[in-house]
Amino acid sequence: MTIEELQQKVDHWIKTYGVRYFSELTNMAILTEEVGELARCMARKYGDQSFKAGEKENMADEMADILWVLTCLANQTGVDLTEAMSRNIEKKTNRDKNRHINNPKLKP
Repeated sequence: MTIEELQQKVDHWIKTYGVRYFSELTNMAILTEEVGELARCMARKYGDQSFKAGEKENMADEMADILWVLTCLANQTGVDLTEAMSRNIEKKTNRDKNRHINNPKLKP
């Protein structure tokens, strides 16, 4: 699925099953909540915490939740994520093309 298709599918789902988009501020709060849920999973899998009894690793689902809400925000605010990502990659390339390669901290 392309990013454009994702934006279309989310928009279709919202208009078919979700009645309407939540407000942008509500979606921003939900995005923050979802990032926190991913952080909890990461802390338990890669950090010093352990999973609680009955708790399972669900990083893929948490990442998908984040992408869902971010896509909702993009749709609501008129952001074409394909175009935005293309510009962002170009920006990072122009700004950082030598920075990481020349960083001695990243050398094996």
